[in-house]
Amino acid sequence: MSLSPSLEKLTSELGRLPGVGPKTALRLAYFILRSPKEYVSALSEALIDVKEKVKLCERCFSYTEQDICRYCLDLNRVDNIICVVENPSDIPQIDSSGAFRGRYHVLHGVISPMEGIGPKDLKIDALFKRIQNNVDTTEAVNEVVLALDADLEGDTTALYIAKTLKKYDIKVSRIAHGVPIGGDIDYIDHRTLGRALENRVTI
Repeated sequence: MSLSPSLEKLTSELGRLPGVGPKTALRLAYFILRSPKEYVSALSEALIDVKEKVKLCERCFSYTEQDICRYCLDLNRVDNIICVVENPSDIPQIDSSGAFRGRYHVLHGVISPMEGIGPKDLKIDALFKRIQNNVDTTEAVNEVVLALDADLEGDTTALYIAKTLKKYDIKVSRIAHGVPIGGDIDYIDHRTLGRALENRVTI
């Protein structure tokens, strides 16, 4: 299929978005092309705004348009427990459960030797510094919850953080992984079942 240069360029750029294949990119390009100019201008403005205005929170490294994000400014949250996540997008997911009311810390990735990503490439040292700076204050952290994926990189990162935090009198926990609510054991893979058995609880 021969496209005009501008349409081909738009399709190519849209195809670089995660989860967007060539066909979806082309459909999106045609949608934008058929849309009113006002919509395209608003979309363009929104893209520019998000790049110019959104930055990292100075405390937890989530995304915000202020120096400190709303999660860190929330006075109704508990200061002495920190939930460590891989990406800023994980925070709304966890917070919407209503089960966690502590603070957050975003690593912006996980340790992955295969990709050349080590602890120094992430916000791990910032986590340790954050804990150390509050050791003798009312905001002293007494538990770190690791909400990382149950894969090799997530396991490696969790073990590294847990090992480093041993020098502090801090409880280190990790969210449970296993059979989802409503899941049928017949359709659960062996690794997930194994993790569910490891994380079994007494009733």
